[in-house]
Amino acid sequence: MKIATYQFAPKYAACKANLETLLSKSAEIQADVIIFPELAISGYNFVTKEQTSKLAVECEQLRVYEQISEIAKSQNKIIIYGCPKQQNGKLYNAAQLCFPNAKFDRFYTKTHLFYKERYAFDEGDTGFFVINYPDFDLNIGTMICYDWRFPESARTLALKGADLIVCPANLVTSIWPKVMPARAIENKIYFAVANRIGSENANGEELFFNGQSAIYDYNGTELNSANADETKAITAEINPSETRNKSFNPINDIFSDRRTKYYL
Repeated sequence: MKIATYQFAPKYAACKANLETLLSKSAEIQADVIIFPELAISGYNFVTKEQTSKLAVECEQLRVYEQISEIAKSQNKIIIYGCPKQQNGKLYNAAQLCFPNAKFDRFYTKTHLFYKERYAFDEGDTGFFVINYPDFDLNIGTMICYDWRFPESARTLALKGADLIVCPANLVTSIWPKVMPARAIENKIYFAVANRIGSENANGEELFFNGQSAIYDYNGTELNSANADETKAITAEINPSETRNKSFNPINDIFSDRRTKYYL
């Protein structure tokens, strides 16, 4: 199957314009799975819940969640993108996973909040989960950006059976490209990072996002990547079933060899 990430610069606090980009690219990009960046629908550099609540309400008014779900169905694609999501009195930095069969649709809410996100969002409470989509024979798990810093994030998804971990992101540090391949290797999973580009100057601070979206195979080999500042879709062919045998020789298996009684 073919997976893709789309790297671009979402417009700040412009949900309608960003929605148009996501809908058009979802139809244009030829792939079974398409991943867009963190908060792709809204932009990122917010520092109060008042700001992000307004955007979550706008998403509801624009029927963002329904429209992207509908295009996933009409295009027979899995689409993952970042969005603000208001639910049960809480406000989340979320990713919606949309499937050709909408009964599989689900929101992941970001577990680990980075920097000033803690002023604009509540901590996520979905936990890490894996969705088995039988029509594509794919087990897919999601994390968002700063979740990468915690090995437990990827390991939890892998132990729950993920073949592919997708990571919508707004990465600003320079060290993450060193770690993402390791997450793939240590769990024997495919890993796809959809980072954004550009900068946002708001709320008294300018943030610069460093692109370099990438797709890695289960041995940590880079299958495709983008540059730091280009608007671009990248694609790669993957075979999800190849991740399910966690052995790497006739004796050792990276999961069954775990000695958990010695771990904290």
